[in-house]
Amino acid sequence: MSHDGLGVRAVMRSVAFLTAGALAVPLLSACGEDDPAGKPVAGQDIAPADRSLLKDGGTLRWAVDAVPETLNTFQADADPATTRIAGAVLPSMYRLDADGRPQPNPDYLESAKVVEREPRQVVLYKLNQQAVWSDGREIGAADFAAQWRALSGKDSAYWTARNAGYERIAKIERGDSDLEVRVTFARPYADWKSLFTPLYPKQVMGTPDSFNDGARRRLKVTAGPFALKEIDREDGAVTLTRNPRWWGRPAKLSALVLRAVPRDERTKALAENKVDIAEIDSAQAQRIMSASDDTRGDRGAKGMSGPLGSLAQGGPIAHGPGLPPAKSLRSWAIAHGSDEKAADKEISAREKRREALAEYTAEQAALRGFAVRRSLEPAFTQLALNGSDGPLSDDRVRRAIARALDREELAALVLKPLGLPAVPVGSHLALAGQAAYADNSGALGGKDPKEARALLADAGWEQGPPLREGRKAAGSEGEKSEGKGGSPASSRSRSSEDDGTYIVGDDNKPYETDEDGAHLAQDGKQFAPGGAPGAYAPQGTPAPVGAVRGPLTKNGKTLTLRFVLPSGPGTESLRTVGRRVAVMLDRIGIRTQISKVADESYFKDHIANGQYDLALYSWPTSAYPATDARPIYAKPVPAADGSLSVEQNYTRVGTDQVDQLFDEAIATLDESKTRSLIRKADARIWAAAGSIPLYQRPQLVAARTNLANAGAFGFQTPVYEDMGFLKKGVRASASPTGK
Repeated sequence: MSHDGLGVRAVMRSVAFLTAGALAVPLLSACGEDDPAGKPVAGQDIAPADRSLLKDGGTLRWAVDAVPETLNTFQADADPATTRIAGAVLPSMYRLDADGRPQPNPDYLESAKVVEREPRQVVLYKLNQQAVWSDGREIGAADFAAQWRALSGKDSAYWTARNAGYERIAKIERGDSDLEVRVTFARPYADWKSLFTPLYPKQVMGTPDSFNDGARRRLKVTAGPFALKEIDREDGAVTLTRNPRWWGRPAKLSALVLRAVPRDERTKALAENKVDIAEIDSAQAQRIMSASDDTRGDRGAKGMSGPLGSLAQGGPIAHGPGLPPAKSLRSWAIAHGSDEKAADKEISAREKRREALAEYTAEQAALRGFAVRRSLEPAFTQLALNGSDGPLSDDRVRRAIARALDREELAALVLKPLGLPAVPVGSHLALAGQAAYADNSGALGGKDPKEARALLADAGWEQGPPLREGRKAAGSEGEKSEGKGGSPASSRSRSSEDDGTYIVGDDNKPYETDEDGAHLAQDGKQFAPGGAPGAYAPQGTPAPVGAVRGPLTKNGKTLTLRFVLPSGPGTESLRTVGRRVAVMLDRIGIRTQISKVADESYFKDHIANGQYDLALYSWPTSAYPATDARPIYAKPVPAADGSLSVEQNYTRVGTDQVDQLFDEAIATLDESKTRSLIRKADARIWAAAGSIPLYQRPQLVAARTNLANAGAFGFQTPVYEDMGFLKKGVRASASPTGK
């Protein structure tokens, strides 16, 4: 599963995201007060600087997940690094602006517009007269035609992963000059701006062999501010250098190196001067921010802030090696005790901790040279409900689950600790700021536990008798880890009415703190997941009489749902959100059994195969939802072999009306009408309750403090030629406060 900011359209055709991931709430769109799209919830954070303030030259080393297996973005195994390389070395007719809306790219395009609608749609492209490939040949109609033929789907010899839009083209021909390209469509296509980005040369698209194999490991001909110099798979690096034939603004950097660094090793790679910029998770971000805030060295131990200041004053460090005070005291006692064997062992362990602490201290010092740049990705995390069979095949049960959720609370759980605005997502098909966005969540309704219980009752799920004191509550069935021999957790939750939650374990024992901080025991009190204010009772206090409800049953079966969550590093926030969702469902009588599964099998073996009832995963949003979102919400249809063809609709919930609205939207050339149809489709998707959007994914990037025009891009397409290092004495711009 990819965790990177892959180009939106490429991601939409490949995978869904696993991870969750001082900015302003959206107000009004620049398009006018009546535009429901509004502004992005968070502005981009890239340390903007005028090109005149940047040094000429320098190498930017950028962490990626892996060296790409292919350089062809239209192949199935294209990844984020593939898209990043293509963005730097190949033409793009349109780029996305800070609001996630396509804008013509003047480096390649003088204009593009629909010049005929009847009898067929015709788009006329007028190309920049300076635009040439690196071999000196003009970019022209031959390149457009070769890409269309390769991606049209008519020739099965081309191993393409997607052809959306290209299959609607009837012909491509030269216009009145070599700089004009006429594209005639067989069927109207609203998202025509999505085509020819990136544009490959005819040398790549001209034959199946060059498309399938030739472009996997090399690109001999390019046309961007950078050119591909070398792919070193042994060293795990791709090197791009300035394109000497580039006609636009010269790249400020002399080289851009994409270096493969595993996600869990990025803090170390930054500290060891192996990379200059890297996407990171929330724990890594907290560590880097603590290093930046740390003023140790000139104020003494007593005045030190950050994790090491805490350690110097006898407290545990927040990150890195170290022992809490009680264990530290016990360690000292053993090391100085009469048992020589135990003392030697403890002294050795203490020496290793000192060495680890010294290494950690050195890394923290190096991390002071980095800033954490924060925004929100063009992607959202959702609660998916598998409606193929079982209780969730009943739309009343799905809607009951939706009405039980406090989406504001779930968004705050993930985003507030990062200083990001906790605004729930109101659309399945776009995000705030994008042209098609509108908050259609009202089609389903907000949090209302009483309505949720009524829906369950209407579906035939009856409330069982109240649980007697000492019996297990009708909440979570516990957790288990698949493939690791884990057993369900012994603790159970008991829920009161909506004004509070009592978390009481079996035998009145407090929960133990897990890696997510989901259950906390402190001062004899037991807290609900995340430590929600007011949601606790003194240790050992039973729930109020009559407050603990029995399980919901129907035909002798208990309403229990299997909740599948990933178990790997970087997915802690998903598990925390999952536990909070389980508590919310417990309040309306729905039991959940959480299963934590390995990341590598989470999506392939569970989500895609329908082996789940509830799951959390993310989808990117696109500037072209009529094209890219349709496979995610299309109604599943029986395949020839008797199986169910779901495309990318892994909830298996769809309607004929939604399909019809998508079909109308894609064939409408009036942009305002297309947006209206997309919003209507979204309202129907909400009403079907197959998936519940929760929050926009956080985008966290560690970057050198002197690096400008790079970082957390938000919606906007990176402008590679403007990235660079500030001249000596120039300070980076402050982070934006949002839109």
